[in-house]
Formats: sequence, C-alpha cells, structure tokens
Amino acid sequence: MSSHNEQQETWPEQRPGRKEMSRRQFLTYTLGGATAFMGAGAILPMVRFAVDPILHKKGEGDFIKVAEVAKITDQPQEFTFELKQQDGWYASTASLIAWIRKDESGEIYALSPICKHLGCTVGWNSNKDHPDEYHCPCHGARYTKLGKNLSVAPKPLDQYKTKIENGWVYLGDITPNTEANKEA
Repeated sequence: MSSHNEQQETWPEQRPGRKEMSRRQFLTYTLGGATAFMGAGAILPMVRFAVDPILHKKGEGDFIKVAEVAKITDQPQEFTFELKQQDGWYASTASLIAWIRKDESGEIYALSPICKHLGCTVGWNSNKDHPDEYHCPCHGARYTKLGKNLSVAPKPLDQYKTKIENGWVYLGDITPNTEANKEA
C-alpha cells in the first residue's frame, strides 16, 4: 500500500498546474494596454493627415467659365470671376481677376494680376510713363504683355491654365509663366 500512497503524492505534481497572475503583472498588462490604446488614438489621426494627400488622385483640375471668346482681343482685358471654395466645414466664394488676351496666332492667354514682388494687384496700361505694360502701383514693378518682369519683381506674372469650350474661355489652376521666356 505504500506504493499507492506514493503515487497519490506525486500525481498532483505531474499534472500541469495553472500559473497565477500576480497583481503586479495584472497592473503592468492593464496599464500597458491602456497606454497603447491612448497612444494609437493620438497617432492615427496624424498618420492619416500625412498620408491622405498621397491617396487622393490628382485630376485635371476644375475649370471655371470666365468670358466669351468673341470678347477677347489682342489687348489684355480684366475679367472678374468667382471661385467656390470649401475649407473644412466652411464654404466661401472668392472673387478673382484674370488678364486675358489673344496672341498673333489667336491663342488665348490669361495672366494672374498678382505682382511677384509683394503681392499687390497689377493693372494694364495704368502708368503713362510706361505704356502697354502691366504696372504695380505699390512699388513700381513692371511687366510686358506676356508677363515678363522688367523691373523690381523677381519673377514673371503667373498664368492660368486655359481651355476653350463652346465659345467660352475657361480658367483653371495658376501655373508659372512659360510664355514670358519666349519673349525676345
């Protein structure tokens, strides 16, 4: 019978026992999990903010109907148009200006009126001392008909992307001026 008693005593040792979690381990796991959850809650919006522009497809851009082609001449004319903007939850309408003209071959160009010196608005043929030029009233910057900078401003006037459709001129995004360099 002694062998039977020995088996009973050793039998509980052979059975795999459940390891108890200490209070310290429980608090460590709980606090670590809560910290990871809160950290993810703070970091995920930052990651989305950084990655979101990459995921958006860059389209052709929006074009806005501005003027009839029949009204465009070889002299720059000022046209005002409105652009609807959405900034988060705030919707607004911006009033913009473009100087539009035709060249010798009949191609239509549109220039931004924003001076490249300090951002004032330029006017066409507004300075009697320098006829047939864009002139900035703020600091005297001058530009040619194609928008090439003559004095003060470091760069030529920007131009709008243009599209002609159904007898109307449509303007798109503002881009750096490529025509000013063609001028002799």
